[in-house]
Amino acid sequence: MTARLLVVHHTPSPAMQELLEAVLAGTRAEGIEGVDVDVHPALSATASDLLAADGVLLGTPANIGYMSGALKHFFDTVYYPTLEAKRGLPYGCWVHGNNDTEGARRAIESISGALGWVRAAAPLLVVGPVDKQVREAAFELGGTLAATLMG
Repeated sequence: MTARLLVVHHTPSPAMQELLEAVLAGTRAEGIEGVDVDVHPALSATASDLLAADGVLLGTPANIGYMSGALKHFFDTVYYPTLEAKRGLPYGCWVHGNNDTEGARRAIESISGALGWVRAAAPLLVVGPVDKQVREAAFELGGTLAATLMG
């Protein structure tokens, strides 16, 4: 049986694109098998996409101390249609900001907690440029979520 990992992202900058690519590379790491990765921009991801998923990875920039409006739109779209059906869903997230990521992290954890999701990996919080160490951490995040679904 194949598991499905949904990746929902808002990628408006080169830094966010680098993080997305590293996360996706991690989902395809050596040894990862039986996991299909379904990638959607946050503004086009639907409740049906989430209902079909066995896990979810969320990526957002930190905007004015909060997650992007696009990721908030995703949460608003899926909240009630998936509230009961996806309790226990493993999730992870990455947040990039120029000077702070805490507000966005708190918001994601609050909403995912209200949905009953279970954090499968520590959030990747990145302030400033994306370097080799950050790319490796993003790769690990993607690999961790994919490996979680293999079992």
